[in-house]
Amino acid sequence: MALLKGKGAMTGVNLIAKVYKNGGTKDGKSQYADVQIDARDPRGPEQTNLHLKSDRVQGEDGKVRYNNGAPYSTGQMEEIVKAAGPNTEPILDKGGNEVGTIYGFKGNVMPATRGTGLVVNTKSVEASEFKVDDKTLNNQFASMRTAREAQAAAKEAQAQALALGGEQEQAVEVDEPAVG
Repeated sequence: MALLKGKGAMTGVNLIAKVYKNGGTKDGKSQYADVQIDARDPRGPEQTNLHLKSDRVQGEDGKVRYNNGAPYSTGQMEEIVKAAGPNTEPILDKGGNEVGTIYGFKGNVMPATRGTGLVVNTKSVEASEFKVDDKTLNNQFASMRTAREAQAAAKEAQAQALALGGEQEQAVEVDEPAVG
């Protein structure tokens, strides 16, 4: 799940929303959307998980999956669609059939009042600074992978520095009594 810290970190965030055609509730009052920080937003590159909501769910088959969808009312979805305007891209399945839409927009986010994660304050939405296209989702995955790799490399470097520091301290401790 995305982490936004510091003054102003949750305002004017460039976002994308993945909305699937079959993601509506049975009563038609809500639509589930996977809203993510756009990887091109200044807050995006260091994020190992760009999703505003990301809950670990263990399936009946024992596999761990992530639920990234948060419910937005029909009115809230209309605000997101209006803010995105023509900045959309179809989501296609392997057969080339349209199964949903990606919307690019900008808005303020806030902690969810129910459940976990962050949600969009749809009263604040406007056009995104970035155009969504058929490469947007691949860019999102690549950005998260790069951030995870950088984080792993930083942890490895820190562990090596600690190991080297520990060896040097031991060497100093051994040398000191011999000198004195």
